Amino acid sequence: MSATTTSGERHTSLGALLMSLSMLGFAAMDAMSKFLVSDYPIVQTLWIRYVVYASFAVMVAHKAGVRRKAVSRRPWLQAIRSLLAVIESAVFVLAFAFLPLAETHAVAVTSPLIVIALSAPLLRERVGLHRWLAVVAGFAGVLLIIRPGLVPLSWPLALPLLGAFLWGLYQIMVRMCARDDAPETTLLWSAFVGLAAISVVAPFYWRTPDLFAATLMLGIGALGALSHFALIKALEFAEASAVQPYGYTLLVWAAVMGALVFGDIPGIWTMIGGVVVVLSGLYTWDQDRRAAGRWRTKPNPAE
Repeated sequence: MSATTTSGERHTSLGALLMSLSMLGFAAMDAMSKFLVSDYPIVQTLWIRYVVYASFAVMVAHKAGVRRKAVSRRPWLQAIRSLLAVIESAVFVLAFAFLPLAETHAVAVTSPLIVIALSAPLLRERVGLHRWLAVVAGFAGVLLIIRPGLVPLSWPLALPLLGAFLWGLYQIMVRMCARDDAPETTLLWSAFVGLAAISVVAPFYWRTPDLFAATLMLGIGALGALSHFALIKALEFAEASAVQPYGYTLLVWAAVMGALVFGDIPGIWTMIGGVVVVLSGLYTWDQDRRAAGRWRTKPNPAE
């Protein structure tokens, strides 16, 4: 085994570890949000989260020049995308008020499949048969979780599905912005447009938190920033295709957090449906990886 291969494997392992830790951070952040949402307004929690997020964005963009990176070639798209992120975050926090963490994330994990479905009409990307099969299978998994017609449907079940759709649409818009703007530009717009939007309404919903609640709110902001940073570093050390499967550990962490903190044990149908959704995403990843391998090893006719 060559030194290059060993180094590559080490970097991939580090990327996988960072991706898993990132998902753990997001799950812990969601557990804190679920704990707070019963006593404090969603807007207040999001405002503190965005204050920390904006500080983090400035630190990341500092070396590249904050003022220079704040200029976007597609300001309207950046603004709409950033507002969409605020709405998506609020929808998920609201979902945590009514649903267990594991059930919420079992539905929300369909977002990669939603990206596939939206990339054809919005990005004009070619979506192969295996990707469409994965989308269909993923939504079959969601149907196993909500079981329409077999159990009474409650409106909170629509929240994580709406959130997953908004998150998928958000990722499509990130791809659109990436065609013209640097990552630091997108990060700054996400932080400050979101902070500005929430600051307009936050004073009307402010409730002075006690020390424990204030600590949790700051913890949510810090975990969000650190988890995003770990995600960025994971993609720096390893290829996205190599670490993508570890993103599904979020579902595992959410189930553990829900059981330990709130005593919510996922039902059998939630677990089965979640497994179907995850397997659908892993199937897409595996097929794309195989296709990329065949493309790389295809002989060059010119040789």
